[in-house]
Order: sequence, then structure tokens, then C-alpha cells
Amino acid sequence: MTWKKALYNYGNAKNQAELEGSVEPLAALLEDKVYVDHQHARLRQTALLRQERGTKPLRNETALKWSQIEETDTQVIADIQLHRTFHYAIGRVEHIEERIELERVTLNRKKNGWQVLRSEARQSEKSPKFANAHPSAAAGKASLSLMADEQASMSHQRMPSIPYINYSILNKEEILPRKIRYDRDKVVQYAEAWWNKPNPKYLEFAVDCTNFVSQCLYAGNAPMDYTGKRESGWWYSGKQGNRELWSFSWAVAHSLQSFTAASRKGMRGTIVSKAQELRPGDMISYDWDGDGRYQHNTIVTALDANGMPLVNAHTYNSRNRYWDYRDSPAWTERTRYVFVQIADEM
Repeated sequence: MTWKKALYNYGNAKNQAELEGSVEPLAALLEDKVYVDHQHARLRQTALLRQERGTKPLRNETALKWSQIEETDTQVIADIQLHRTFHYAIGRVEHIEERIELERVTLNRKKNGWQVLRSEARQSEKSPKFANAHPSAAAGKASLSLMADEQASMSHQRMPSIPYINYSILNKEEILPRKIRYDRDKVVQYAEAWWNKPNPKYLEFAVDCTNFVSQCLYAGNAPMDYTGKRESGWWYSGKQGNRELWSFSWAVAHSLQSFTAASRKGMRGTIVSKAQELRPGDMISYDWDGDGRYQHNTIVTALDANGMPLVNAHTYNSRNRYWDYRDSPAWTERTRYVFVQIADEM
């Protein structure tokens, strides 16, 4: 058996494990006991979530491709992308969820062929609490060992430094409409178009979840509050030389959550107590450790058959994912959420 065949067998085993809700297909294939134990815990959470939601798995699809290979006679290290699609039903309503999973898989040659030795995630939903949100090159085009300043440099080469034209940056109050209608359909359209790839008109960040949510909000006509100061307002105007021109609230999870809750003009939100009060175009913030620092943001794009939010997100690219993320390695019993209704008129 070739290493390529062994790699595809691994992808099929992940697909089957998810469909069955059992780690056995992976346990039979991998030597990595720690990874198998982690997958067992995740699948157990997934099973509990399915039971609570009343979902029935229908079929899964996993498309595998690799972006970088290090190969010797006895070992192969492959950076892979798994595009996973989950079809399930709630009652008679069928839903489709998609995710992009990036992994580094190590295979060793054995007497009877190649075997997967271990697998490591190349991205995490549990981003650093004080992540600097430095821009990075497009996924797969830069070494994983790049320092932040090198990442920023490569990103600058990839993207022109021309900002989007917006009323706030023009700073001409006489052309501002008295009321701006928040267009939730446009938010969803944007989130669906760019959930699995970066929009080249914007910088892509190493931790990109909040940058993506800000782009979605802006696509729905949410007006920027352009102050020119990193620590205030909500704004983005690209990059000029080594100067990164965006507010912390545009790209840092905790800052966006704080801004939407406190803002009294322009883009603003209202915190509500229950997830089912949200509509497409609203936002959810996640504090994985329950310590008051929010580390992740998602945008609501749909409601499932139970009326609960489904979300799109970046960094760990996801589409129509169930809002509570209990099947994520980042989730803990201490996880707290903030549910933000974005104002319809601004």
C-alpha cells in the first residue's frame, strides 16, 4: 500500500467515525493513542449534542488534499486539508454543515505498507487570549514557523493597501444618511461566499475569526466608526507600508464584543439572554475559560428546524455550524457566551 492510499484511508476513517459516532474506525488505523482519545471525547460530545437537538445523521463526505509533503524512504509528513460535509435531519428538515480541517499527518513505512503514526491539528479554535491578530499569508502558502513580522510582510505583498471606500473614512457628515438599514440578507450572502477562504480585498489575520465577522457586519451596511485610533471606534482601511490601519475592535475578539455592547452610535448591538432570540446577521462571542476574556466570534447565518442559530466562522473555517461549539476541543464546562442582536437601524 502506498502512503497516498494510507492517507486516503485515514480520511475515510475520520468520515466513518463521525457518521457512526464511534472512534473505532480511527483506532484501527492510527498508532497515536492521544489523538484517538481526543477524538473519542469529541465524538462523545457530538453524540450528546445530537440527542439534545434530535438530529439524525444521513451521510458524510470528506474531500482530502495535501499542500506540502516531506518524504523520505521510511517516513512521510503531509500537511492536509479535509473539507468535511455533514448531512443530517431534524424531523423532516435536512441540514448541511461544512468545515475545513487542517492537519499535519505523519506516516511511517511498515513491513506490510504505510501506516498513520500521528495527526496534529494545524489550527485551533482556542486562540490566545491576547492574540496580536497579526495578518498572515494565505493558508498553505507560508511556512508554519513564520514569525509574526514575516507573516505581516507576506500579507502586505499579497494585498493592495487601498482601503474600501466608506462614508466614515471620507468623514463628510453631510453625505451620511440619517438612518442606515442593516441588511441581514447581505450579511448572510457575504458569510456564505467567504466562509472557506479569505477575501483578497482585506488582510487575512493569523487569528481571523473576528476580522471575518467584522467583514460580514460591514457587508450588511453596518457603518464604520472611523477614529483613526487603534483602541477606539470600529474601522478598517488596510495597510500602508508597515502601518496596519484597523481598530482592535475590527480584528480582536474581546474588543469587538466590548465595542458592540457599549456603542451608542453607528454599528451597535444589544445583548440578549438566549441563543434562540438571535436572527441571521447577529453575532455570538465565546469565552472558552469563563474568565471574562472573549476569544472567538461567529456570525449567525441561519436557524435550524428547532429555531436555534447556525453560524459561519473563520480560523477554523465552518459553515452552518451549531452555535454552542460543544463538539470543539476549545469548549470547556466553563465556556460562556454573549448573544448580540445587531441593531436594524443605525
